[in-house]
Amino acid sequence: MNESVKQPVATPAGRKRFWKHAEVVPAENGYAVQLDGRPIKLPERTPLCVPSRALAEALAAEWQEAGQQVGGLFRAEDLPLTGIVGSMLERIPQQKAGVVESLLAYAGTDLLCYRASAGSSLAQAQQEQWGKWLAWCANAFGAQFAVSEGVMPIAQNAETLAKLRGVLEAATPAELAALAVTIPALGSFVLGLAAVKADTTPEALAACATLDEQAQMQRWGQDTEITDRIATLTRDVADAMRFLALARQ
Repeated sequence: MNESVKQPVATPAGRKRFWKHAEVVPAENGYAVQLDGRPIKLPERTPLCVPSRALAEALAAEWQEAGQQVGGLFRAEDLPLTGIVGSMLERIPQQKAGVVESLLAYAGTDLLCYRASAGSSLAQAQQEQWGKWLAWCANAFGAQFAVSEGVMPIAQNAETLAKLRGVLEAATPAELAALAVTIPALGSFVLGLAAVKADTTPEALAACATLDEQAQMQRWGQDTEITDRIATLTRDVADAMRFLALARQ
């Protein structure tokens, strides 16, 4: 029997690549990913095995690529799909109630509900772009959000929160794992939910979530800190949406 892959000691720059070939093999519960014939184990010792062959192939591809550059070192950021799968296989089954509560908290303070002063160009852009997603959420899930000017906290209707809790509790483990990425990344329950339930793109959602920052740059010029953050959140959302599309195949 082959031994499972043992995790190497981490260095500040990453971990040393220790395998030559990543491949997909049929398994009892789907398709497993192996490195040089040895199964990969997640932190809680769960084998890296998924029902979707398309997802398994993508997992193997990212392991095959990881560590090919930068002196043979790889980092967690090189394996985004593996991280999301780990959440689906280990975190969601063991901590689903906690995950639901942490995600629902974003609905209570949703970015889209806090607007600039009425009459400003930013407020108009927010109404046009944020308003359509709030309307989508209301039509799709019956969840009506209250909206306010400024940053003072407002309470959302208990019925709205109850309906959104129901959406989370009815979600599949794959959907919850994706939402655990998209909602925090975008800072919005509604936009994060749209990444999983609506026909949209990571770029469109990232642009919507960063209207304030983009208005700031239009006034004061490009800010690399802001553009880097937008690029990172776009990539994170894209990884989660790609994961879910593959998991559904």
